Parts: sequence; C-alpha cells; structure tokens
Amino acid sequence: MTLLEDAPPKPLPLPRTPETLDEELRRMLPNGALDLPVPGRGALRQRWRALAGFGRRDLALGRLAEGHTDAIAILAEAGLAAEPLALYGVWASKSSGTGSELHNGRLSGVTRFCSGLTTLDRALVAAGDQLVEVDLSARGVRRHPGAWQSLGMDASDSGDVVFEDVPVLREVGPPGWYVARRGFVLGGTGVAAVWLGGAAGVVDSVCVSLRGKADEHQLAHLGALHVALRGSEELLTATASAIERAADPGSQNDTCRASVERTAREVVDLAPRITGPGPLCRDRRFAQQVADLQVFIRQHHGERDLAALGRAVLAEGRA
Repeated sequence: MTLLEDAPPKPLPLPRTPETLDEELRRMLPNGALDLPVPGRGALRQRWRALAGFGRRDLALGRLAEGHTDAIAILAEAGLAAEPLALYGVWASKSSGTGSELHNGRLSGVTRFCSGLTTLDRALVAAGDQLVEVDLSARGVRRHPGAWQSLGMDASDSGDVVFEDVPVLREVGPPGWYVARRGFVLGGTGVAAVWLGGAAGVVDSVCVSLRGKADEHQLAHLGALHVALRGSEELLTATASAIERAADPGSQNDTCRASVERTAREVVDLAPRITGPGPLCRDRRFAQQVADLQVFIRQHHGERDLAALGRAVLAEGRA
C-alpha cells in the first residue's frame, strides 16, 4: 500500500474559511473519517495514508484533522477515552519562551500556534512538563486569532491563547510522559505525511495547468518533482512497519521528516517556475496551496533539525 492514492481527492469548495473547515470536520467526525488506527498497533501505514490524503485535499484541513487524530491517539495511549463527537487539538508550543503552567489543577499562561483556535471543543495543552485536557468553552480561555498574520494556513484558525486560571478536566499521563512516550515519535512522522500530501496537492494543480501545453523545461521540472515525491513516499512507506517494530526508532522519524521537508521545498520552488505567474495570480486555490505548504513545513526547524540528525548518524556509526 502506497501513501499517495493514484487519483487526487476531490478538493474543498472555495472560499475556504475556518468556518467551512469546521463544517467539513464535523461532517467527517460522525462518519468515522477521523477514526484512524492508533500508532504503535501495527497499522501505521494506513494511518499515514489517511493523513496524507487529508493534506492532499487541503493542508489546513489536514492540519486540523491531524491535530484531532493525534489527540485521540494520545488519550488512547494514556488509557483515557475521548469525549464523543468532540473536536480536539494538541496545543503544545513553547515558542519564544511562552507556554502555560499548571497550579493546583488550574491552567494559566500563553500558548502560541493553537490551530482550531475558535472552533475546537477541547485541547490537550502542554503545561510545563504536564499534559492536560481543557474544555475550551470554560471561562478564562482568551483567544487571539489576530496574532496569525500569514496568508499561508490562514484557514487553520491558528493564533494565541491566554489561559487565565482555567480548571483542567484531567491530567493526561504523569509529568514528562507526553514527550517521553513512544507515540511522540510516531506522531511527528504523521505530520510529515500531511506535508507529503500537501506537496502532492500542489503537483496535482501543476498537472492540471499543463494539460496540452507543456514544453520540455516544464516537463523536466515536473519529472523532478515526481521523483522527489515518490522518493519521500517510499521512505515513509518503508519506515511505517520498521518504526513500529523497532525497540528504539533511532533517527528514522527525523530522517522521514527531513526527506519530506526537502521534497516540499523543492515543490515550493519548482511549481511556480513550471506554471509561471498566471496561476499564482489568477488561481486562488493554487496560490493558497503554495502559501500553505511554505508555512506548514516550517514546523521542521531546517538546519537545526538536520544537525541533530547528523549527530545521530555519527553516534550510530552509519548513514
């Protein structure tokens, strides 16, 4: 089973907004479309295939769907049940020294990069080294969507949240468990599957724009993108089974993320060179796809993550 289906999925209708994405997710939720296999139980390839499909359809949709399914998997790993038909997210950023803290069962502080800011029902929030579940309708949850200024991923409904003495529903695992658990690594590669789907979505649009009028230079660039996509796809596919069997996944997660990030950067670079300025200026969907991909892959920290990977390769003594 490959991660990218042969036929592109049906795109979301335009205009795409946080409200239309919320409507789509709430349609998908009771239909079981967001019920993915839990990582570490032998069906990781099927999980990543679904995540890639979400991202290929729309990256902002993929971001929110991945956050929900990650939260459900985290709760399952902790032996906890999710609230039925609630949309979840995982808000764990500690960007630029921000972050929330837990005191006597109540949450306070600032958490950045919270996707699904105004639409989600519940979130798993990193409070220092403790993960907690929060009802987002609780008093004291202050949302700041204006903090997100980028056109890329604008419909992911991201921004800052200020928690002001908010009671938590429950603690999820003991202190330090969230990042130490095995599912943290598997979840990180799941995000890369969404990136891969987003990159494939851009190439889908490139192919539509080229029908019947491609020159040799455009075809050469398209061939290069095909090779890059298939290379990252095959790496993820081969890794899915191996990473679940391994007692220590080592650098496999970081290798997959770096491969997909590099492929996505190649797509962001070559796709507009193939199409020229027309689709970027006159095709809202294509322009949005490129902008979304450019923003979303920056969850990968570039040379810093590559340096960590190189350090791991050196320690393991083999490439």
